[in-house]
Amino acid sequence: MKIFDTHLHIINPEFPLIENQGYLPDAFTCEDYIHAVTDLNVIGGAIVSGSFQLFDQSYLIDALQTLGNNFVGVTQLPYDTSDDEIIKLNELGVKALRFNVNRGGSEDVSRLDYFARRVHELVNWHTELYINSNDLPSIMKIVEKLPAVSIDHLGLSKGGLPNLFALVDKGVRVKATGFGRIDFNASEAISTIYAINPDALMFGTDLPSTRAKRPFQYSDIELIKNSLGEEAVNKVLYKNALDWYMR
Repeated sequence: MKIFDTHLHIINPEFPLIENQGYLPDAFTCEDYIHAVTDLNVIGGAIVSGSFQLFDQSYLIDALQTLGNNFVGVTQLPYDTSDDEIIKLNELGVKALRFNVNRGGSEDVSRLDYFARRVHELVNWHTELYINSNDLPSIMKIVEKLPAVSIDHLGLSKGGLPNLFALVDKGVRVKATGFGRIDFNASEAISTIYAINPDALMFGTDLPSTRAKRPFQYSDIELIKNSLGEEAVNKVLYKNALDWYMR
């Protein structure tokens, strides 16, 4: 079964790393990633900038060149980044803008409406939010009107699932990632999201699972398979993400 891995981090100490909330990650290179997914049929993926990488693009460009054309970048940028720089990054394989509300290290969410619309109009990027779903109400009206948005790690919290489901109903995508980060039954949430919008869910390994209570396990994929039928599994593991990142 093909997999498009929508959420992975490459941590290369040859490039700048900045301590975040007292945390500095261990190395996890492109070679480490390839080794970690040897037994999975990964045909591509999205390399996501972490809080500890701030606005550095050098590691991301290197990782994209190393992993190849089937991989895209999800980056963090200051809101006043020039059009020329955004276009250059797009040509190098970056396809999304990230706001890390949960950990920081990215542009402030107060810039979300302006910046998300700007990059979408300029280079057709979507915007990714790492945010606890309990915190969504303050930006719900903005998010639901944006042209293209996804939310990481099933929104993290059980208490915020109604907020997440409401946004899914408005067309927001959700990453079925980071099951070791959440405080609820992933299977039930996956089934509910798929029922609301079959195009919404996108699987990712979250490797190397920095700061997660439990790292990614192959059983996470089995959980998705057991929660959905075969056609749905293909959409969640591969088809939805391919449409989202490679359009």
